[in-house]
Amino acid sequence: MSYDTVLFDCDGVIAEMPDRTAMTEAMRRVQRRFELSTPPEQILSDFLRGNLSSITERCRSAEIERDTFFAAAAREGVQAQLTEIRSGLRSVYDDIAAVRQLNYPMGVVSDNHPRVLSFLLQQFNLASCFETVQGCRFTPSEFQRRKPNPYNLKIAMETLDAESALYVGDREIDIKAADNAGIDSALLLRDHTAESETDVAPTYEVSSLWQLHNVL
Repeated sequence: MSYDTVLFDCDGVIAEMPDRTAMTEAMRRVQRRFELSTPPEQILSDFLRGNLSSITERCRSAEIERDTFFAAAAREGVQAQLTEIRSGLRSVYDDIAAVRQLNYPMGVVSDNHPRVLSFLLQQFNLASCFETVQGCRFTPSEFQRRKPNPYNLKIAMETLDAESALYVGDREIDIKAADNAGIDSALLLRDHTAESETDVAPTYEVSSLWQLHNVL
């Protein structure tokens, strides 16, 4: 099949995953600021999963303004990632070279914060490879647009004036988002990729970004 565009998830596909320990420490600072009894690991898990109802209930119980809590968590989470990238502790995968060689309009669609995505792509000289970058700010309204919601995938396709697309992701939720958007998907089997238990199968499975050249 021919595609008008190729869209990529970021964490686990283009770049290494954020360090879990660093992100937990970031949420620990949030926990201490608001004097919460909830373990920082649980706070982090709720943010990574986009568990808006759990975060809302926690803020209500602690009598914390939800927007204030989100702003603090976003600030700490973004800063932790920027520090990690600046220090060289987090990098892009070697097979990103395959993406540089693709002759397609391309975009990034991720649940990570736009500031992190922009900084990462600039840091590794990848910004010029992608014509659109759709991220998710850590706010209640944008949490509702996280995958498997196809909202950001559709926005990326509209921006690129594309009718057909291939979305490359490394998680079950990426495959579901592509299916919800009505587009094809490629599941990238990195070492951290968990075995899929969804009833939505990817269009392709690849073990390296280089294999996209065969798919496309």
